[in-house]
Amino acid sequence: MTLTLSLLDLVPLRTGQTTAQAVAASMQLVRRADELGVHRYWFAEHHNMPAIASSSPPVLIAAAASRTERIRLGSGGVMLPNHSPLIVAEQFSTLAALAPGRIDLGIGRAPGSDPVITQLLRQSGATSDVDRFPDNITDIIALAHPDGASLRFASGGEYTVKATPVATSTPEVWLLGSSDYSARLAAQLGLPYVFANHFAGDHLEHAMSLYRTQYRPSAEHPEPKSFLTANTVVAPTYDEAFERALPHLRMMARMRSGLPLRAAETVDEVRAAPSDEAERRIIDLQARNWFIGEPGDVAKRLRAFAAEHGVDEIMISAAAGQFEAEPLDESTGRIQTLELLTAALR
Repeated sequence: MTLTLSLLDLVPLRTGQTTAQAVAASMQLVRRADELGVHRYWFAEHHNMPAIASSSPPVLIAAAASRTERIRLGSGGVMLPNHSPLIVAEQFSTLAALAPGRIDLGIGRAPGSDPVITQLLRQSGATSDVDRFPDNITDIIALAHPDGASLRFASGGEYTVKATPVATSTPEVWLLGSSDYSARLAAQLGLPYVFANHFAGDHLEHAMSLYRTQYRPSAEHPEPKSFLTANTVVAPTYDEAFERALPHLRMMARMRSGLPLRAAETVDEVRAAPSDEAERRIIDLQARNWFIGEPGDVAKRLRAFAAEHGVDEIMISAAAGQFEAEPLDESTGRIQTLELLTAALR
């Protein structure tokens, strides 16, 4: 089975690293992904998280577009309640003009942070009503279309709104989700759908079944179109791969335990302060749903995972931590995962 490989980037921030260094490391990673033939590269949207620097996907996509030649670039995803639909349509139509035929607009319904940040976002600029999420999706699609969207006044007459004056390329819209809601909506609208398996694997089979059985063909997508995400760490040996996975696994364990978040630890920091029994139980439970190990074994497991769920593309979150000796402005562990895995999948 031929498996298409894509990459999700949260722009992780490790101990002692600045935002500038974290972004530089991600730009190095997207360049390497482009060289290796990775299909698409998406940036997530999260706010006020000390270990994640991907708060502005459109800015990161523009930076990545200037450093790459062929890879598809997109958002995984834009959290729509945080933004005005018109602004999203304008941003991604501009990106489609910068990188024609290479832009994906992945859209999610969650806020990407906590209630305090949600309130701050509403005070800081235009946002959208989460209850109008389906209408906002269709508005974005219409606004980004070359013909634009038409508004009809009660007094008579029409007013046309376009995200960009003369579009020759439009972003491909995807719905993202981890529950029934987005699966049903994507099916209803005839849109591609991504299940966020990297953090919500329990509902995978049910969501994918709903999407496929309820799918209504659209002009752009006569058949259902989907892929899955997966946390993945690859190294020459299983032991190194598991060590590199531990910083992210431990951060997720802290989050699930309600403990304060901080920048991701280095592998050396995890070694120096081993987890207690309760934390180890959470880590072991999470690690069962990850793809950690040597290249051949992980490639085999990813192919089996894709076949089991009827997809031919997997988007990995390369959650490999760094050793202290590794440069702060480089993605040593993530690039290793990508290089070893792409070679093993050939």
